[in-house]
Amino acid sequence: MSPTPATSRHGRVERITKETQITLQLNLDGAGAAKVETGIPFFTHMLQAWAKHGLMDLVVDAKGDLEVDLHHTVEDVGICLGRAFREALGDKAGIVRYGASFLPMDEALLHAAVDISGRPYLVFNVPVQRTRIANFDLDLLREFFRAFAFNAEITLHVTMHYGENLHHIAEAVFKAVGRALAEATRLDPRVAGVPSTKGSL
Repeated sequence: MSPTPATSRHGRVERITKETQITLQLNLDGAGAAKVETGIPFFTHMLQAWAKHGLMDLVVDAKGDLEVDLHHTVEDVGICLGRAFREALGDKAGIVRYGASFLPMDEALLHAAVDISGRPYLVFNVPVQRTRIANFDLDLLREFFRAFAFNAEITLHVTMHYGENLHHIAEAVFKAVGRALAEATRLDPRVAGVPSTKGSL
């Protein structure tokens, strides 16, 4: 069994710009509880799925210039989530570091793989550009995960193997990433210090 951390791994970020006002709190050692308000119902639903299946407690209060576009709010929540994730990890001692998840959702199959590497990188092979669910432009999926990965300082690969229903595809992406992150951040008593031959991540 993974050891219980001496103190829960929390991150809290506030971001205030002329375009968005965001407060975000993250607990890596949670149970999947989520209190999320973004003003974008589909995006809120996706973040709740992320938290639930990633076993992270998440609180998001995001207000943005939605009358202009959804882009600023979605990207800035990704920035805040990434920074809170990095803060919550602390010195990264004892973590497994790598995580992966295959996530089936009806006809769709998605895969996410993560390395808590300290080297930001995103590969996003999910061909859903120029389509929408309600008012949510699915081009924003890539923007969100890029903002998250680069601010969390992780390597993240997301691949769609197949799928037809756009809701299933998008939801499977969030769930797969959440589960991969839960695995990568898990504490293992066999890991001494930071899991890198370099001695740092």
